[in-house]
Amino acid sequence: MTPTKESVLAALSKVQEPELHQDLVTLNMIRNLEIAGDKVSFTVMLTTPACPLRGRIEKEVREAVMTVDGVKTIDLKMDSDVPNDGRMRGLVSMPIRNAIAIGSGKGGVGKSTVSVNIAVALAQSGARVGLMDADIYGPNTPTMLGVEKLPPPNGQKLIPAEAYGIKMISMGLLVKPGQPLIWRGPMLNSAIRQFLGDVEWGELDYLIIDLPPGTGDAALSLAQALPLSGAVVVTLPQLVSLEDASRGLNMFKQLEVPILGVVENMSYLDLPDGTRMDLFGTGGGEELARATNTTFLGKIPIDQNVRIGGDTGKPIVSSFPESAVAKSIQDIAQKIAAKASVAAMSANNALPINIVE
Repeated sequence: MTPTKESVLAALSKVQEPELHQDLVTLNMIRNLEIAGDKVSFTVMLTTPACPLRGRIEKEVREAVMTVDGVKTIDLKMDSDVPNDGRMRGLVSMPIRNAIAIGSGKGGVGKSTVSVNIAVALAQSGARVGLMDADIYGPNTPTMLGVEKLPPPNGQKLIPAEAYGIKMISMGLLVKPGQPLIWRGPMLNSAIRQFLGDVEWGELDYLIIDLPPGTGDAALSLAQALPLSGAVVVTLPQLVSLEDASRGLNMFKQLEVPILGVVENMSYLDLPDGTRMDLFGTGGGEELARATNTTFLGKIPIDQNVRIGGDTGKPIVSSFPESAVAKSIQDIAQKIAAKASVAAMSANNALPINIVE
């Protein structure tokens, strides 16, 4: 018996996308379906290349299609198309499908380190990623990425630097090393708008924005200039950091920016004898997420290679990809991408039912 497209689609309609809670056929995730004798070929179009449940979906798809009478061979391709969150970003000439701010209520929590490594992790998955260093007063992403200067401008547009598969802009590349920026709010607002309107970003799946610490002008200017898909709040486990992170989280809520989740950085230190030391307390990030009804995205342990990588321009997800820190950041990046996709699909009511063949 030769399988038909209808019978294959019927089988695939029983496979659910775990994050979106809809079947793959309804979500228009089955593309280029072809049948040649007992061989079935098609593509599953995921909502992000950083899909944390990619393996589960592929396994369930194969199992479903193999139940169809007459199917002996499956030629399955896993691809992705990141949905646009639907927000209008008039300052930017090319589409930025998702703009995600990473902030904290205080300095010293490793927010820039988290921002850089999440951006690189998303790029490693195959996504088109930009990183905007909005910490105008203390820009340090160029050091963390080993970038010393921008490429020559293209007419009136600045060309972002590129490193580790991401595009990056930072005030640290526009002023002399060590030069302080003694600016008031309006100048800060102007700089952030220029980072958006005067930079040739190209089309991006994700623009990661590394915010300065606190709840001041930069965050307000950014939220006004660039509609955000969501925000991630970085904290340390101890009480003082949690109090500040809570202020940052509430700032985003007041600005009506969706909270994608909380990340607890420097959570613990694994010692050579196998024991674990909680240098800054324990469980604080989870408690903050619980108290604010927010998703807890994960813990990032302490590792001296994070500091070494930051100083030498080698992000740990690239230099030590199998380390516990890198794996935790990769997992967090996947969760952020998944939550951004769910939010974008929900905002657009993007539940098409027509199958593209």
